[in-house]
Amino acid sequence: MTDFDARARTWDDPQKIERAEAVAEAIRRSVPLMPTMCALEYGAGTGLLSFSLRDALGPITLADPSAGMREVAAGKIEAAGAADMRVVDLDLTRDPLPAEHYELIFSLMTLHHVPDVPKVLAAFHALLDGGGWLAVADLDGEDGSFHGEGADVHHGFERGALRRMLEHAGFADVEISDCYEMTKGDRTYPVFLACARKPPAASAHGR
Repeated sequence: MTDFDARARTWDDPQKIERAEAVAEAIRRSVPLMPTMCALEYGAGTGLLSFSLRDALGPITLADPSAGMREVAAGKIEAAGAADMRVVDLDLTRDPLPAEHYELIFSLMTLHHVPDVPKVLAAFHALLDGGGWLAVADLDGEDGSFHGEGADVHHGFERGALRRMLEHAGFADVEISDCYEMTKGDRTYPVFLACARKPPAASAHGR
């Protein structure tokens, strides 16, 4: 059992709910969402962000490698009668690319857990249709105090470095803006939203 499996049933605390709602509002402001959009939430956890955006999108696939998180998300989907949402086990650092393509991929506080960020950004690019959108919310660069000593994660991201990674993966129109501020103990940690597009001429099916 992973730490995320163990924490899944108590994951949806008030701060995480507030954070998901704030990020959802930032995505609504930055991305022209449509009720026909086919979307993927990567590292979806219990699906807080997907549920916050559900009314503005079409079918949503919630992908997470944690069995515990997937179980909780699936229970919430069943309870909501959300036939347009489904849960899958997906880790783009180890699994082959799915056959499906999407018009929007989004994530919240996932990228800093990804060992090979450029590989996953390239996978996002491949999974998007031409003209599709990516919206990634994560921590600004921090001193390691957010997760504590010994955590095998990135200590947030410097915005310029992330912009360069996104552009290297083939994304255009990169915009990075503030979207939330988390409080942990006596510290605050800014959260950014990075939005980018796959250029329309670059068809996903031509990868």
